[in-house]
Amino acid sequence: MNDAPVSDQRQWWTQQWLDLINSYRFKKRLERGWRYAREGNVLSIRFQGQKVFAEVQGTEEKPYRLSLWLDALGDEDWDFVVETLSEKAIFSAKLLAGEMPMNIEEVFAANGLRLFPFNLGEVRSQCSCPDKANPCKHISAVYYLMGDRFSEDPFVLFQLRGRTREQLLQGLRKQRQSKAGEAVSAPQLNRMGPGLENFWRYEEPLESSLVVIAPSGAETVLDILEPIPLPSAAGEVGASTAVMAMTYLREVYQTVSQQAMLKAMMQAQDDD
Repeated sequence: MNDAPVSDQRQWWTQQWLDLINSYRFKKRLERGWRYAREGNVLSIRFQGQKVFAEVQGTEEKPYRLSLWLDALGDEDWDFVVETLSEKAIFSAKLLAGEMPMNIEEVFAANGLRLFPFNLGEVRSQCSCPDKANPCKHISAVYYLMGDRFSEDPFVLFQLRGRTREQLLQGLRKQRQSKAGEAVSAPQLNRMGPGLENFWRYEEPLESSLVVIAPSGAETVLDILEPIPLPSAAGEVGASTAVMAMTYLREVYQTVSQQAMLKAMMQAQDDD
């Protein structure tokens, strides 16, 4: 197929889907499907639950209706996957940014599962056309356009496996909050105490690729807050006292921020 999608212009997860399609041995059928997709014969594609529903205009007056789906993972399987994903902050960061982590399949494989289908035989499909072969050219056309949808939203693939974007991210947040709660136990909190010297302490290691040390912007929380109300003061004296209090707090805020920045930079140098 000389006019097939260009691989080096696509995300890796989209290209993996296209490679799966192109592995099909009946190339002529794929060529007709790609032509249908390119020429606009696919009238609609919608994702409902764990299935894809589409209408494709064929040779008949009425468009053919078809559906595609993958075998969904069970709740227990997803619990294992989410727990494994939560063990590295980079996975959560990538997914929150709308990207598919490069080694995402290793997470599923570690739990004896797969995210991407191994072959086209794992992609279930049916079409209302009279063609007995599967995939027919109408299904093949939708295959290619699904690659575009994966490119726009990688969570579509998770949805086909049984978890929506909201469900997956909520599960990741719960797992990471739970791990953070276990890491800082009550005895640790008692040892840390409420002192200012412990304000910037965090006992758990950070993912180095996610740590960016940069000074804060010009606007601070003090700029956002309303002037401090001083009930014991009134008139010009009260206004003057409020200004003095804000000036003092700005100096404290700036000093603490600078010390935190220096400490973070020194820590980063030590880690390197």
